[in-house]
Order: sequence, then C-alpha cells, then structure tokens
Amino acid sequence: MPEANYNKVISEIKTLTLSDQLRLLEETATLIRKKTSEIKPRSILELKGKGKDIWKGINVKAYIDEERSSWNG
Repeated sequence: MPEANYNKVISEIKTLTLSDQLRLLEETATLIRKKTSEIKPRSILELKGKGKDIWKGINVKAYIDEERSSWNG
C-alpha cells in the first residue's frame, strides 16, 4: 500500500468512534489470524546441509580454538 493510501486510511480511522475503532481492530486481528494460520510452519531442519561447502577443508578444532582465543582478547 502506497504511503498516501496508508495515511488516508489512518485519517479515516481517526474519524471513527471508539466503538467502531475497537470493532475494526477486532476484525483486522481476525483477518490476520486467518492469513497467518494458512502459512505452513517452517522447520529448522530445512537448513540441514546449507552452507556445508563453506566448511570444506577447514580444520574444525583449529577454527574453534582460534575463535575461543579471540574471546579473551
């Protein structure tokens, strides 16, 4: 939504009574809940194997030792 449309909607909301603003808020929350319930949950397991090429040829123990030594300054 372009900024001008967003600002127009906000201006119109401000003209509503408190009761209508609350009703609008509830209806908007319901719409958002419905949309988010349709989204398939993601799994951390989808990341398995991603970036493994970066670690090829790296000595893991040496890398970890170097990182840990940098923590102590």
